[in-house]
Amino acid sequence: MSYAISLDISRCSGCMSCVLACMDQNDMAESGLSFRHVTKMETGAYPFARISFISLSCFHCTDAPCLYACPKKALFRNDALGVVEINPERCIGCHVCAMVCPFGAPRFFPGEKMQKCNLCIDRIIGGKEPACVRTCPTRALGFGTLTTLSLKKADKAALKILKLSGTE
Repeated sequence: MSYAISLDISRCSGCMSCVLACMDQNDMAESGLSFRHVTKMETGAYPFARISFISLSCFHCTDAPCLYACPKKALFRNDALGVVEINPERCIGCHVCAMVCPFGAPRFFPGEKMQKCNLCIDRIIGGKEPACVRTCPTRALGFGTLTTLSLKKADKAALKILKLSGTE
């Protein structure tokens, strides 16, 4: 069973609560870095300009390039949860994982080996949501199995289509 975090871009206000929760959960306050980041996206032109926010972290890709690129096989998939994790004992700090990750998920803090989002695996095992999801005040972030999240997104899309067609 693979778990994931979903994002409803229409709900994200860019408040950065998810980033702060990640920093707190992972004791990263001193570094000022986080496994999660929020990007601002501007679209359109005046008078129809719009700003949206996108909260991102590791996607724990099904076909994760970092898994294949690591020369020491420090990265591995937790098959029970679908989470891409790191064995810090095997990491040599070569940065190859960061070079192949299209999402910038691997982080290298000064004087340390690679670290990355582990989907708050300890919280999941304890029956809780990841810290970023728990903290999101607008509920833009969701958490669940890939199947559950896909069904929720499909239901939302179907409702939107019905509303647009006037057959709601």
